Amino acid sequence: MLKEDERIDHLLKDSSKRIIQSPTVFSYSLDSVLLADFASVPKQRGKILDLCTGNGIIPLLLTQRSSVPITGVEIQERLYDMANRTITLNRLENQLDMIHGDLKEMPSYFKNNKFELVTVNPPYFSTPSSQHQNISEYVTFARHEILCTLEDVVKACSKLAKSGGKVAMVHRPAKLVDILILFRQYKIEPKRLRLVYPKLGKEANMLLIEGIRDGKPDLKHLPPLITYEENGEYTEEMRGIIYGTE
Repeated sequence: MLKEDERIDHLLKDSSKRIIQSPTVFSYSLDSVLLADFASVPKQRGKILDLCTGNGIIPLLLTQRSSVPITGVEIQERLYDMANRTITLNRLENQLDMIHGDLKEMPSYFKNNKFELVTVNPPYFSTPSSQHQNISEYVTFARHEILCTLEDVVKACSKLAKSGGKVAMVHRPAKLVDILILFRQYKIEPKRLRLVYPKLGKEANMLLIEGIRDGKPDLKHLPPLITYEENGEYTEEMRGIIYGTE
């Protein structure tokens, strides 16, 4: 089941579910947890698509909130393989499946098969110089816009979401203007926006945004989400998101 330096971790919010991870290949981070919590998820009807799925963490987390079919798309074969083995490990073959492919090709792959929700935790950084990229090829492709650009991501989301369907994304605040422009350009109307701050008084370091395909203008700015208290412990709300405790 495991390869090289892989390990099996239990999800903090649901210890009955397990995920295959690797410190050198891929391990999920807080941004995936926040996106899975933030997205407006169809509970019993429809389908969900997760682009840039990595080791399948977002589809796995979404099974806690929804019983609909969930598909993950991952371009890196090793991560796709890890995600597939995680599905088998959790016996979730009836709800989850993975596609090894390029998100840019998914509109042609699915054709008229549209989704109620498309989630994506895309590469954040457009770093032209290799010296600024991560040493691990797997992490480099996951974090830097080498295999796809932000526009590629938004364009694919727009074509894959049904009219009235939702697109939810996590990204860096510096890209907010670009995201808003591209959402509008590709007929995804921004509807919900939330900024995440490491501590009170600090600059935001993450943003969560959700839009509706062919929606009407009406953007709601949600209350800020603070990650840590001054003593370095998670805030009450963040503990609830991560551990499922109030």
